[in-house]
Amino acid sequence: MITFLVSIALLIIGFLVYGTFIDKMFEPNDNRKTPAYAKNDGVDYVPMNKHKNALIQLLNIAGTGPIFGPIMGALFGPIAFIWIVVGSIFAGAVHDYLTGMISIRNRGAHIPELAGKFLGTVSKHIVNFFTLLLLLLVGTVFVTTPASLLSILLNGKVAVSVLIGLIFIYYFLSTILPIDKIIGRFYPLFGGVLLIGTIGVGVMLLFSEYTIPELTFTNMHPENVPIFPILFFTITCGALSGFHATQSPIISRTVKKESEGRYVFYGMMIAEAIIAMIWAAAAMSLLDGQTLSEMINSGTPSAVVNEVSITLLGAVGGTIAVLGAIVLPITSGDTAFRAARSIIADYIKMDQKKIVKRLAVALPLFIISAILTQIDFNILWRYFSWANQTTAVIALWIATMYLYVKGKQYIVALIPAMFMSYLVFVYILSEKIGFNIDLTLSYYISIPLLIILVFAFFKKARSNKANNLQVDLPDESDQPYDKAI
Repeated sequence: MITFLVSIALLIIGFLVYGTFIDKMFEPNDNRKTPAYAKNDGVDYVPMNKHKNALIQLLNIAGTGPIFGPIMGALFGPIAFIWIVVGSIFAGAVHDYLTGMISIRNRGAHIPELAGKFLGTVSKHIVNFFTLLLLLLVGTVFVTTPASLLSILLNGKVAVSVLIGLIFIYYFLSTILPIDKIIGRFYPLFGGVLLIGTIGVGVMLLFSEYTIPELTFTNMHPENVPIFPILFFTITCGALSGFHATQSPIISRTVKKESEGRYVFYGMMIAEAIIAMIWAAAAMSLLDGQTLSEMINSGTPSAVVNEVSITLLGAVGGTIAVLGAIVLPITSGDTAFRAARSIIADYIKMDQKKIVKRLAVALPLFIISAILTQIDFNILWRYFSWANQTTAVIALWIATMYLYVKGKQYIVALIPAMFMSYLVFVYILSEKIGFNIDLTLSYYISIPLLIILVFAFFKKARSNKANNLQVDLPDESDQPYDKAI
């Protein structure tokens, strides 16, 4: 229990101390008009208050990842706590904050557009592919997992296919309607269910007869799966996730003031990490490694969520906790499709004011996703994890470039960018979905690949700086915030 409580305390301290350091280093400026006002279109660019933005950001980024990921990561044992804490404070929250703030400074630009600006035109096309692949996988995974949980909750009385159809209908409406019509109205209710359920599981875990294991560096995975790099691709949304880079620009278009960034972007990543800690601890405490592995392999971690919730909270409380676990993927799946629509529209330069144009972009996405739901969950998750962390790496390199050209302390983004780039190389070289090379050999091959990447990056960075790359688009208002509105 001591490890668990210390980990929660470190996450909170990380927000207060390191989060403040990152924020001051970036230097938010409330005299700049944010995209919510400068490009207000009543659809995607809509000013909303700080607390609503924060809640939407949390629900956007905290999909199945901070529950299912930590449950699967719990197979490795308490060493998973280290990645959640260190990864969130120094990588994930920095990634989310810088992506959101750089987007604000570039009129709400999505990650492919930012990649084109900071890393080059070729990067823009590559990032478009990875981002859309990731969003489609997220949308698909976050349809099947809540449908699976709902089916368990309803004792199988409603077919999973029917539940998938109903969730798709909700996703479709939230994708094409203005952001404040469904997402802005329903998310506070969804957030309440999530918080009640998660806090309930956390509190009951602390006062139950179950023992939260203390920190050990031993790999406890029953199948002896290597910690490095698999743990870092299993627990993603609870520590570092490229999916967040696709979501932060959505909220960068609704933020009223730049000074709200630390709370909305950095703070909500820390909140997600706390959710991840609770579910990882619960899985480790209630189930031994072999039982946990068997439950996960039987389908999805949905059965684990149900088992933990009912055991700790009883029938009524457990149902609320399961509903909270259902809310998370649904509130990320809807914005995954929304982000995909927005990214495609930006890429082909099609404005989205008219609903006909929104439909033209959205319909093909849902058709493809419906086809993908027929693929086994575990296969989808592996591809999701790879695309997810590859996108995170790209976002961190964009952030590093921004800070380098701006003359700021770029090392805060460079270190996690290099670390995760190395892991991405090792993963794709060694995994069956990649090149299936011997793991030890993959460790060695990845070193020169990382060196080449870093060399190419700094060559591009020096060129951008010499050419005085305009990292922030011109302020569209010379008025202070309170006068601009």
